[in-house]
Amino acid sequence: MNSQLFYTRKRAQEKIVMLTCYDYSTAKILKESSIDALLVGDSVAMTLYGFENTTMATRTMMVSHTAAVKRGADNKFIISDLPFLSYRKSRSQSVAAAGKLIQAGAQAIKLEGAAGNLALIAHLVESGIPVMGHLGLTPQLVHTLGGYKIQGKTVAAAQQLKQDALALQEAGCFALVLECIPAPLAKDITKSLEIATIGIGAGADTDGQILVMHDLFGLNLDFTPKFVKQFLTGSQLLRQSADDYALSVRQSIFPAHEQCY
Repeated sequence: MNSQLFYTRKRAQEKIVMLTCYDYSTAKILKESSIDALLVGDSVAMTLYGFENTTMATRTMMVSHTAAVKRGADNKFIISDLPFLSYRKSRSQSVAAAGKLIQAGAQAIKLEGAAGNLALIAHLVESGIPVMGHLGLTPQLVHTLGGYKIQGKTVAAAQQLKQDALALQEAGCFALVLECIPAPLAKDITKSLEIATIGIGAGADTDGQILVMHDLFGLNLDFTPKFVKQFLTGSQLLRQSADDYALSVRQSIFPAHEQCY
């Protein structure tokens, strides 16, 4: 899959399926899955490093994890998040940050918000770097937004999101993540755009869906948003496996003869 196939899927009304991924081993497993695209999200700061929000993700962190995912799933379309403030400096610094992610193995980058980003997006696209936009709940602005709250609930806020979506399309984004907005608004925005929308907490009428890997697999013990469906009770399975291992060692069952040289 490449960025152009997002347009093709939208026109054919075929859903696009995305999932976050941060490491080689998981990417190796997902390489054989039917997932369309992997996002190396700045959510890595929370899921793997235990920080409270995504603002703690760094360029070095994102480059390292992008390279690991690329090594594990070189057949997947890989998108990587530009981390907090990395694209709010000079144009040259912003382009350099995006370039590092592409050189690490990403085929596209994602950035949050429209205001102040449109000229940069156009420049990146003209420079050969596909860009995915992100509107609604933009986690890098969590302090400005006053926390993780539903966005676009008022008439004015909904209208602004519609305008921002059209502006991102005009700037050259090939797709757009809509996070935590009312489902009717997401449907309206999706219908108004030629580019694909990818929803997370935005209802079923977007052109595709994305979830955080740890939420999907039931590995997030801190918080489960309303929009998440756990397709695996991963934390319970891992805990039980660890307990089974501990019991086997204590009862001298492991290592058995077949595990010895």
